[in-house]
Amino acid sequence: MRNRKIWFKAPAEDWNVALPVGNGRIGGMCFGQPLYEKIQLNEDSIFSGGQRKRNNPSARENLEKVRQLLKEEKIAEAEKIVLEAFCGTPVNQRHYMPLGDLVIQHHLESECEYKCRSLDLENAVCTAEYSIKGVNYVRRVICSEPAQVMAINITADKSASISLKLTLDGRDDYFDDNSPMNDTDILYYGGCGGEDGINFAAYLRVIGVGGSVHRWGSSIVTEDCDSVTILIGVQTSYRVSDYKKSAELDVITAAEKDFEELLKEHIEDYRSYFDRTEIVFDEGGNDSLPTDERLKLVKEGGVDNGLVSLYFDFGRYLMISGSREGTLPLNLQGIWNKDMWPAWGCRFTVNINTEMNYWLAEVADMGDLHMPLFDHIERMRPNGRATAREMYGCGGFVCHHNTDIWGDTAPQDLWMPGTQWVTGAAWLCTHIWEHWLYSRDREFLAEKYDTLKEASLFFVDFLIDNGKGQLVTCPSVSPENTYITASGAKGSVCMGPSMDSQIIYELFTAVIEAGEVLGIDADYREKLKGMREKLPKPQIGKYGQIMEWAEDYDEAEPGHRHISQLFALYPADIISYRKTPELAAAARATIERRLAHGGGHTGWSRAWIINHWARLHDGVKVKENIAALLENSTSDNLFDMHPPFQIDGNFGAAAGIAESLLQSECGEIELLPAASPDWKNGHFRGLRARGGFAVDCDWADGKPVKCVIKSLKGEKCRLVIPDGCEIKNASAEYVTSGDCIELNMNAGESAEIVFA
Repeated sequence: MRNRKIWFKAPAEDWNVALPVGNGRIGGMCFGQPLYEKIQLNEDSIFSGGQRKRNNPSARENLEKVRQLLKEEKIAEAEKIVLEAFCGTPVNQRHYMPLGDLVIQHHLESECEYKCRSLDLENAVCTAEYSIKGVNYVRRVICSEPAQVMAINITADKSASISLKLTLDGRDDYFDDNSPMNDTDILYYGGCGGEDGINFAAYLRVIGVGGSVHRWGSSIVTEDCDSVTILIGVQTSYRVSDYKKSAELDVITAAEKDFEELLKEHIEDYRSYFDRTEIVFDEGGNDSLPTDERLKLVKEGGVDNGLVSLYFDFGRYLMISGSREGTLPLNLQGIWNKDMWPAWGCRFTVNINTEMNYWLAEVADMGDLHMPLFDHIERMRPNGRATAREMYGCGGFVCHHNTDIWGDTAPQDLWMPGTQWVTGAAWLCTHIWEHWLYSRDREFLAEKYDTLKEASLFFVDFLIDNGKGQLVTCPSVSPENTYITASGAKGSVCMGPSMDSQIIYELFTAVIEAGEVLGIDADYREKLKGMREKLPKPQIGKYGQIMEWAEDYDEAEPGHRHISQLFALYPADIISYRKTPELAAAARATIERRLAHGGGHTGWSRAWIINHWARLHDGVKVKENIAALLENSTSDNLFDMHPPFQIDGNFGAAAGIAESLLQSECGEIELLPAASPDWKNGHFRGLRARGGFAVDCDWADGKPVKCVIKSLKGEKCRLVIPDGCEIKNASAEYVTSGDCIELNMNAGESAEIVFA
């Protein structure tokens, strides 16, 4: 029996090793402290203020001047104009903020014996166990999506033993009231800044069985209860007008059921997602050890395959707990943030981080949890139209390298390497195309076609000829990096950074092929085909690397965390191990050069590198980089560390584990293309492949033994015959084509293939 728990023998002393719970909208970090527990609370829409109009009208009138300066390589002059004329006004978007803290105190006791705390990834239950004066206590925390409340249940193995004091507080005193309304309920409410700021309310109810419950100052106190259940509902003015009443009604409705009923409902809902997929390695797991001890052994050079599969499960847990229908997309910390002024505003950073948050969604059969991102793109569209028109005189819609709760699309920060990047909306829209590639949901594609097209329309107007007959962005940057010209000048703003061209190529391809599927927009498709041909292709530079800029510049920081020029390798498939071997070799050289200069030093960057090595079919490098991620960028609770905590690395690395076991780019399915040599035997179930396929696979001694491919939409399946394997038998007819087999299956049919 696999142990799918993150667990510890001691409570958390620090937020970074507390355990997260969430229902997509409400989040909590549980420390597992016995006598004085603090659950730090979040709600996804609590941002620092209302919507701002931040487009800088000075940009449009200076656009041609900046372009001319860049053509003349007068970089410093161009950047001086960009810094002031192209920045957002005001500079910053709104940032994410915490809700507050729930404190649960055994107020009559001062000593206890601790047993353990755990997060059950299979059932989404966070538990702390301890004893006081011979009485054993169990505290369970869930965050229920069906009930839309957080529920905490405390039980004891002796009746009349639970005497607690409960308080809602926090937010550096930035709230209006937290006073009990009666003997069982507290209404905690307040607001965020700005004229149209977001107001919030949390409603708490304490339900005791046996004993008594009453108010005491700013707290609710229980005395001599047999069990206690605490319910918390949270609502904000972002979604409802009467947010106080709505939070109360959530609790009133949930209180009609006891905790065990809420728990059953919560687990059924959660497992409807979690049970879709699994990855199991048959050996090399230290399941009997606490998670921190397991991680310590790995950091000392040990192998723990079970910890790798636990990490994959944790990534799925975080997505199910942080991204549900009707919620905001996952931000830099998912929904879990303790700081009033969090790092980088805890916004949606869209020059890789928000995108990485959703790399796991499709392959792990959680495409329905991808929807909050698509909803947010729709929030961005009207703002992005205004930004495109007012700042650049272009049609379509655009976004720079950040967005916020309001879908703000104007430049963020005053930081030359990052601010003036124009491809955020384009990258986000490639996720729409990815969802189609995996789901083959024609209705979804028809609904989102106009969004894809509108994103492309911006570049139809914005791209310029670079003097070589190529179409490039200008001005833009290669995200967060700085180049050095042959004359020794340093700069970030440039013409035609490689990543821009690659993203636009993918976007144009999505619009062209979507139009073909839907049978619409033939003239526009032809126009985009012509423009796509003029986009710069990946080029190999003087170090044998994929060039990051249109010119073969040196990097000011050769070990930079961003490897933007390898967007073409992953998540795109412009560079392919099988289809473009010369470019694949250059991609390898690019990664090796980055790592040789200290690259991969942030968690999310290392996660990206894992996916790169997977696409390059290098299982040894996958192994090494997973080990490096666990050693250098993983907290004891398995949170990814930038540092500080940043959730994208959790999703990116989990996606990399899946990518090493199943790939489906370039119209082909590959089994175990980059499996770590430590994963000798195992199986996966329910992973998804592009083309509308669900795939199961068993392997032994590093080779596939059997796979089952289910066709969800009845499309032709092209499977690469694994190296060193032959087809022993197959339950469906197939034809051999080179080193592949092609199977035709009707929608809903499966084919079992056994390998010799």
